[in-house]
Amino acid sequence: MTFVRNQWYVAAYAAEVGRSLLARTILGEPLVLYRARSGQPVALADRCVHRHYPLSASQLDGDTIVCGYHGFSYGTDGRCVAVPGQQRIPRTARVSAYPVVEQDSFVWVWIGEPDRVDPGLIPRAPWLADKGYTTVHGMEPLAARYGLLVDNLLDLSHETYLHGGYIGTPEVADTPITTEVDEDHRVIHVKRRMDDAACPPFYSRSTGLSGRIVRWQDIEYHPPCLYLLHSRVAPAGVLPRPDGTDPDGFHVEVVYAITPSTETSTYDFWAVARDFALGDPEVSAFLRESNRTVVLQDVAALNTLERVIAAEPPGVQELSINIDTGGLAARRMLARMAAEDGGAVPGESGQPTAREGGRPAAGATTPATAAGAATPVAAGGAAIPVTAGGAATPVAAGGAAPAPVAAQAAAR
Repeated sequence: MTFVRNQWYVAAYAAEVGRSLLARTILGEPLVLYRARSGQPVALADRCVHRHYPLSASQLDGDTIVCGYHGFSYGTDGRCVAVPGQQRIPRTARVSAYPVVEQDSFVWVWIGEPDRVDPGLIPRAPWLADKGYTTVHGMEPLAARYGLLVDNLLDLSHETYLHGGYIGTPEVADTPITTEVDEDHRVIHVKRRMDDAACPPFYSRSTGLSGRIVRWQDIEYHPPCLYLLHSRVAPAGVLPRPDGTDPDGFHVEVVYAITPSTETSTYDFWAVARDFALGDPEVSAFLRESNRTVVLQDVAALNTLERVIAAEPPGVQELSINIDTGGLAARRMLARMAAEDGGAVPGESGQPTAREGGRPAAGATTPATAAGAATPVAAGGAAIPVTAGGAATPVAAGGAAPAPVAAQAAAR
């Protein structure tokens, strides 16, 4: 599997990064994270240059990591500042320091080329740090390639079958979707609007709603890392007002940060932000446990799928239908982004894509242009109108504009 390297990835929640040493592996690169006394998060390569002992298994002395094996010491910029038994420090005694940005309760890290660092590329999830929302969150490790989690989140019809009794109802699988691909801004939108649906326990117990509901699922995927699900529920027949206000709706912003660890393992960061029952600890506890249960159901299914795929011979094809248009668009976009980094263009799930080998995979329904770019497709196969230039009109997450941030200087 080829990673998209010249992009930002979530390495941790901000609350995880403190004065203890935290080990994470991002895109196959072992990192150690900690917070300097100034409050700035730091990310260094997690290997001492001497005998490659993990720095995450070492000690923090002020802002300096002292290797727990032979005492090589490193500053926040990765430069070695002390070695045992001699005054002269070898010129090459340093480890890589990675740019980091703390934003929207996440710590983002840049693994790619140092001269291409751009904090403006970080997508926003402003609800996670907004006092108008209450958030619960967690992280579950996945023993599967990250493309499988992307597929999973962009096709929510699986909620009906995998998450029944929590968030799944028959209407999720039965309701058609529309998919729009914004090539200019590199965002994939998938919408499912249910006008008359059963209210699953996830919402009935948290909102107090009973009976039939309006349920909207509006997905924004910002490849490669950030997934946003704008969810709205209300009593059946109750819609936002003509002026755009929506006092009778309940809004949940579900955020996933999909961070590849290795080729076959992934960090599944998840958060659920709500604009109701803000001070209710019982609602928070219920949503935390309920969403974690749903995530663990996904983890079990995807871990199983990874083992199946790993055992299959090369060239096995899969069948895709209308519900897969978002996932297929994501595979193509991720493949193009990886190619721009100089990598190959594989099927991101480990399966042949609709364009692989120059011929459609069996059952693939998303048409492509002569250049291989996906055309936005609605459920049922109808093309979605796009703006001049071929790009779908972008939808800002929560209407929030990106805020200026400062990246840590990298000593690479």
